Amino acid sequence: MTTEQVEQKVRETLHAVDLDRVRAPGDLVEKVVRRHARRRFSQVAGTAAAVAAITVGVVFGFGGGGVGDQDRPARPAQSPEGWQPWRTDARGAVERGCLVDGSALYCAGSKYDAAKFDANTGERLWTVKVNGDGGFGSDHPVAVRDGVFYGYRNHTAEKGPNGNYAPGTDLMAVDTDSGKVLWTVTLASDNRDDQAVLLIDGAVLANAPKDRTLSAVDPGTGKVKWRHTWGKGIWCDRVVLSGVPYLLCAPETKKPGLTDVLRLDPTTGRTTKITALPGRQQIVGTWGDRIVLTRTPERTSVVFEKEEQKARTERLTVIDSSGRQTPLSYPVRGTPAAKALVGDRLISVSRAGQASSYSLTTGKTLWTAPVGIKVPDSEANWPELAKPVVSPHRNVVYFFGPDGDLSGLDANTGEQIWRGHVDAGKHGAMPQALLHGDVLIARSGSRMVSFLPSLGD
Repeated sequence: MTTEQVEQKVRETLHAVDLDRVRAPGDLVEKVVRRHARRRFSQVAGTAAAVAAITVGVVFGFGGGGVGDQDRPARPAQSPEGWQPWRTDARGAVERGCLVDGSALYCAGSKYDAAKFDANTGERLWTVKVNGDGGFGSDHPVAVRDGVFYGYRNHTAEKGPNGNYAPGTDLMAVDTDSGKVLWTVTLASDNRDDQAVLLIDGAVLANAPKDRTLSAVDPGTGKVKWRHTWGKGIWCDRVVLSGVPYLLCAPETKKPGLTDVLRLDPTTGRTTKITALPGRQQIVGTWGDRIVLTRTPERTSVVFEKEEQKARTERLTVIDSSGRQTPLSYPVRGTPAAKALVGDRLISVSRAGQASSYSLTTGKTLWTAPVGIKVPDSEANWPELAKPVVSPHRNVVYFFGPDGDLSGLDANTGEQIWRGHVDAGKHGAMPQALLHGDVLIARSGSRMVSFLPSLGD
């Protein structure tokens, strides 16, 4: 086979084959051919192996299990400028989770409390080593704003024996260009959930320096601008609307009575009560300039588990910044395995493998359909599903399971329009799905794969 024939064969293969339902971007064909031209594969065995690898998709590390394109109108996939399919095994740098900001990917792992990657190529740009033993939880990076990355790290004991690291967690600020740690603030505890640190207008709101205290930290210096505290026997959950922090405070009792909703001035910390709701309220998420809440059940765990298997109604309350309340009824079928609030859509998956989409605008369930991947049948079967993500441009909801299976459902109808599989590596890794434009980044443990799902376009 001549060189020209080999190049033509590569072109034909890439144009004709979906790489496990992952359509090659338009310029990939000529990139592969140009690379081939530079290397000039002359051995027949080498040429055959290269074409075979392209055919089965192992170039990008995907497994089998795709389905054929379906006859449906679909918006063409658009990749960010400079993007190309990539995969990486970044052990110690990504297991605790990642976030996408522009063309950058920020992660945390067991060896590095922060690691920056190029989201277009997967190249690692800088890292911040852990202090002492690194964590293995899902305490993902917090956020990125104005050229500063915010994340968690262990802090060093000032008078620890032999310089050992004492238990404890710091909030750290890191320059996104250089990877230099700018400042750290000691948090009240090792709780690294979504409420431990929040970005507000002009400050970073942190659970520090002790429980029942919030400190508004200057993002440039790490100095405290103001503090808000509350008394013993009360616990306050927190959320941010358009840069303004709100607290949901209730007594720490079995029957709390009322949950007070308080607004804090982001500049001074001055508190204003805007409304109160019955029972203990749990934050579902935010919808524009509104908070979505659900009442925490007060039943015993045994009764609760039995009722979880039945169809029931979950009461939701939507609160705007003035305190006005809008009640909604959300039908729930089976025990929930994953849930995400995206815009006005509440996307959920049950343990029975049923996905549903509920509209907060209409108060109706838009569809219920099989999720298309295996769902762990109980909370004891860790790890869980990844949090569902929605591609607005392509109007697709993506689901990712711990075994590496992926599924894409039409966001309007619930019809499965795509499925795929990535090598999830060692079983037991917590999966995560991220979007970079229309590009899907699937992370399982230390492995990440970036690709464009083919939806029939």
